[in-house]
Amino acid sequence: MTTVSKPYRLSRGARSEFIGRHFGVLSISVVFAALFIFFSARADAFLTAENLVNVARQIAPTVVVAMGMTYVITTGAIDLSVGSIVGLTASALAILAKTGNPVLALVLTLLIGAAIGAINGALTAYGRLQSFIVTLAALTAIRGVALLITQGYSTPIESSFLLPLGNGKLLGLYTPTWIAIAIVVIAWYVFTRTRFGRYVTAVGSNAESLRRSGVDIRRIQMAVLIITGVLAAGAGIITATRLASGSSNSGTMFELEVITAVVLGGTSLMGGRGSILGSAIGALTLGIISNGLVLLRVDVYWVPIVQGIILIVAIFLNSKLFGRLVRSRR
Repeated sequence: MTTVSKPYRLSRGARSEFIGRHFGVLSISVVFAALFIFFSARADAFLTAENLVNVARQIAPTVVVAMGMTYVITTGAIDLSVGSIVGLTASALAILAKTGNPVLALVLTLLIGAAIGAINGALTAYGRLQSFIVTLAALTAIRGVALLITQGYSTPIESSFLLPLGNGKLLGLYTPTWIAIAIVVIAWYVFTRTRFGRYVTAVGSNAESLRRSGVDIRRIQMAVLIITGVLAAGAGIITATRLASGSSNSGTMFELEVITAVVLGGTSLMGGRGSILGSAIGALTLGIISNGLVLLRVDVYWVPIVQGIILIVAIFLNSKLFGRLVRSRR
């Protein structure tokens, strides 16, 4: 009896450990698969290669920014300014591109995102202000700057160097999709395989212990907001080049979509737990929901309503189910 039951208990414990460690990714993967099957069965055009390729391109900006937001939320902070950064950087790229130097325009646009992230980070980490308040104020101010420099008008982009960033194709996929894939791989490696990634998790789970070990947690808190600012600027570049114009209205309510994707993927809003792969799958889930509803001819105004409901349900299930799982493992 002993030789038979012991391996079974070990196997059961290993399964429990695996499920507990990857609960967020597994749960959102099940939801993604269920929705994919549902829309494939109900919408004739959903499963076509053209539609799936377009969905991957459209969701790329969300995937890109969700990678940075995963870092931010894992530290226990939040960044509500990403949508406004997208609007400002999309407008700035279009305006800067008119100077005739597209490379300089790209660099300056990314620097704008980094500068905004640095300001948010400095006020949060060194000014000891709540990230929610800081980035909420930035959300309004940055959008105002975008409207100011454009006077509310869109600026066309005609550069043959820039436009392929949003509309180019390689091996059947659009350039934004390849950019998103590259960002996911890099973000996953840094988050799971480097000291910085471990520090990010530690800041959210036990910042005081990390501080006592000699790590300047303020630098980590500032760094993640800078990274998110740069990635939001990258999303602004993708959006502007895909539409061939920069608009101050780009990225409106974008922060809701990004945060929803991250929370759906299993990252805790309380900090200390995050999943890069989960956030990527969460973003893809939102993408197929939006696309599937459109293909089913559901009124487009239902999309943000559905996303808001999903966010509430995700937060509830995330906290309740994961909390029970952790307690059962103890």
